[in-house]
Amino acid sequence: MTPHLLIFGLGYTGRAVALAAQRAGFAVTATFRRPIADAPVGVALVPAAAAGEEIARATHLLTTAAPDESGDPVLAQYRGALEAARQLGWIGYFSTTGVYGDRDGAWVDETTEPAPGSPRTRRRAEAEQAWAAIATGKRFDIFRIAGIYGPGRSAFDDLLAGTARRTEKPGHAFGRIHRDDIAAAALAAMRQERPAGARVLNLADDEPAESARVVEEAAQLLGITPPPLVRFAEAARSMSPMALSFWAENRRVSSAATKAALGIAWKYPTYRDGLRAILTGENS
Repeated sequence: MTPHLLIFGLGYTGRAVALAAQRAGFAVTATFRRPIADAPVGVALVPAAAAGEEIARATHLLTTAAPDESGDPVLAQYRGALEAARQLGWIGYFSTTGVYGDRDGAWVDETTEPAPGSPRTRRRAEAEQAWAAIATGKRFDIFRIAGIYGPGRSAFDDLLAGTARRTEKPGHAFGRIHRDDIAAAALAAMRQERPAGARVLNLADDEPAESARVVEEAAQLLGITPPPLVRFAEAARSMSPMALSFWAENRRVSSAATKAALGIAWKYPTYRDGLRAILTGENS
């Protein structure tokens, strides 16, 4: 039987997973809330509000939808259909490394207990638990994803648009992960035969780095002068509440156990590798 992947949310990462799964021989269906003009060829589309029959047919399901103040939107509508899905053997949930909270620069790994420090990340941790309850008896993977970048979403775009900021906060490292490494990890996980149960997978590259260093690298590759260095205390005055919440937390995320469990290595293990590939069009 051809495996059938249902993706809730055909956004930046969902699209990359859809294409990777197609290449691996999956039939792929994706939901949408607004019309998609440039959907990948061969990916069937279904309105998010009418996906019940697709859940019944799916062998694999990935949800990229973020929870809101009311909870997880997919579970709110389809809890019954998910509980009744007999063919569904694997569920993947795209979460965030933000659930680990602030660790004052210390390392966390897949065994670290969540300690979310904001309403947004607390909702994510609650959604992880809610999906784990639904996934009882199935293979269930929680993907805790660091800052996502890739073609069309990188420091290059900010620099070229004139919106890049080079903010200096010594010792403050951000984790990040290339879009194509996310897709590769998701595909490896859904294809892996293992006993039923929940598993945490960290998707973060091998070199957490200060934001200013990434902007400097991108500017050097473009051959342009980076924006002026601004100390965090000054930059914070004009930051949004969302940006401030990101900068308030400092942690380094290890994905060593994830790569070992999936039998993969990152294609772009550092931001330098990923930026160079974007610039040359290797992964466009």
